[in-house]
Amino acid sequence: MASASTSTFVVPGQVLGSTSSHVPGPGTHVYENNIVASIIGRPVVLPSPTSSAETKTKTNNTSTSTNKPIISVPRSSGTAGEGVSTTGTTTTPTTTTTTNTTPLPKVGSTVLARITRVQQRQISASILVVDPSPNDITSYTRVTDDDLQFQAVLRREDIRTHEKDKIVMNDMYRVGDIVRATVISLGDERNYYISTAGNEFGVVVATSDAGNAMVPASWREMRDVVTGQAESRKVAKPS
Repeated sequence: MASASTSTFVVPGQVLGSTSSHVPGPGTHVYENNIVASIIGRPVVLPSPTSSAETKTKTNNTSTSTNKPIISVPRSSGTAGEGVSTTGTTTTPTTTTTTNTTPLPKVGSTVLARITRVQQRQISASILVVDPSPNDITSYTRVTDDDLQFQAVLRREDIRTHEKDKIVMNDMYRVGDIVRATVISLGDERNYYISTAGNEFGVVVATSDAGNAMVPASWREMRDVVTGQAESRKVAKPS
């Protein structure tokens, strides 16, 4: 049986299905009985490894239970926004430019931003994608410092809705984290003001102190996929 895939990109934290109907594969993890994307890519559903054997058994009038299909998110090496274009059987490198295609942030816009500086009272970030859609979400992984258009400030009081006086900034976000946030003010001529106060906002991509990818362990922790070590973060709720 051939694999089934979709042309729609998913992002880390996006729910792909339930553990009652699918088995998590590479590029996914389980969060509250849901299978969630761990990386950016196109989800693929593969048949159970025993599907062919089961089909053969059924033709012999023997009843067996149906195993769950496997859902995974393969790492892509030739998708839009990753510097490769494919025409027929020929693959040629291309240059991806996001400067002219990124819309201007406005109040209420959802943005993806990279944390660039953490201070006691505020956090600096660079807005990479504005109102991300499934088709353009991959572009932010390719943005370099020279390409960044919009700078933003996340103030301490805008990080979360509760216990604002107990916030420890480094337990919320760290330099290099990719966060989902919303624009709350156009700010001044230099910075937009963003907020992550809300369950749907927070870290979507992070790297551990050991340099490994991390997956959500709870709303306030992420876990290193290699070492299993937990680190504090304000984690975005899977969408």
